[in-house]
Amino acid sequence: MRYTELGHTGMKISHLSFGASSLGSVFRETNESESFKAVETAIEGGINFIDVSPYYGHYKAETVLGKALRNIPREKYFLSTKVGRYGKDGVNTWDYSAKRVTDSVYESMERLGIDFIDLINVHDIEFQAALPGGLQKVVDETLPALVELKKKGVVGHVGITDLQLENLKWVIEHSEAGTVESILNFCHHTLNDDAIVDYLDFFEQHGIGIVNASPLSMGLLSQRGVPVWHPAPKALVEACQKAAQYCNEKNYPIEKLAVQFSVSNPRIASTLFSSANPENVRRNIEWANEEPDWDLVREVKEIIGNQQRVTWANS
Repeated sequence: MRYTELGHTGMKISHLSFGASSLGSVFRETNESESFKAVETAIEGGINFIDVSPYYGHYKAETVLGKALRNIPREKYFLSTKVGRYGKDGVNTWDYSAKRVTDSVYESMERLGIDFIDLINVHDIEFQAALPGGLQKVVDETLPALVELKKKGVVGHVGITDLQLENLKWVIEHSEAGTVESILNFCHHTLNDDAIVDYLDFFEQHGIGIVNASPLSMGLLSQRGVPVWHPAPKALVEACQKAAQYCNEKNYPIEKLAVQFSVSNPRIASTLFSSANPENVRRNIEWANEEPDWDLVREVKEIIGNQQRVTWANS
């Protein structure tokens, strides 16, 4: 396992990290004993960075993770959780106000059974962009509240997350220097989309650590395929299906290639994946510690690009 400092935080985190969203039964119904074993397997395999959110499973993921961490020494892991995005009784809610995010941090610590959060993230800032105050509220209210908790020693570092890279850039540019210490972005360092590469210079110039997530691009880069809610256009779905078939013919699962590619950039501190299946966790660790077949990477990228162009031309 490779360990890289996350920006200037001092946290040297594993190049593959554990996303605990699955523990909230986000993707399938899970049981606690399997979830506990998945976390233990991650730690035993050298993973030392765990990410979660009160939103995942509407507080379930944090609760289950807290139980799983009871028998794991605190020095074995860095823990990241989030504020701003929540849910109850199946209804999603958002609140980026200073009071709510402050209360949320203490609530998360109680569920997780800890007295210190290594990294606190503002979750999916794109949703605040659509609320009164827009992204300026993240700059003027949300982040300052978290900085106050950092001064009190409640949290160690402050970050932001979003799918849209331009939102991350905007908040960093409009915040006081040093406020945002890391970003978490998903689906943008994958076999089908490496848009984050164009932003690496910007993040590094601001001393910001980079966490990548979803190496399988939310199911696009898998043999099983995408869930019904996946937002990808039909052309991309078909292109990735063709790529998966090609990898099968090469006896090289596309999931393996996807994980290996996502962790391959040394400028990205870590890549998050999520699974409540201990065997999947073990397998991903093994894959991440191997060099990808770069010829196959190039071939798969070409297949995806060509197939999209053919589909669009015929539509």
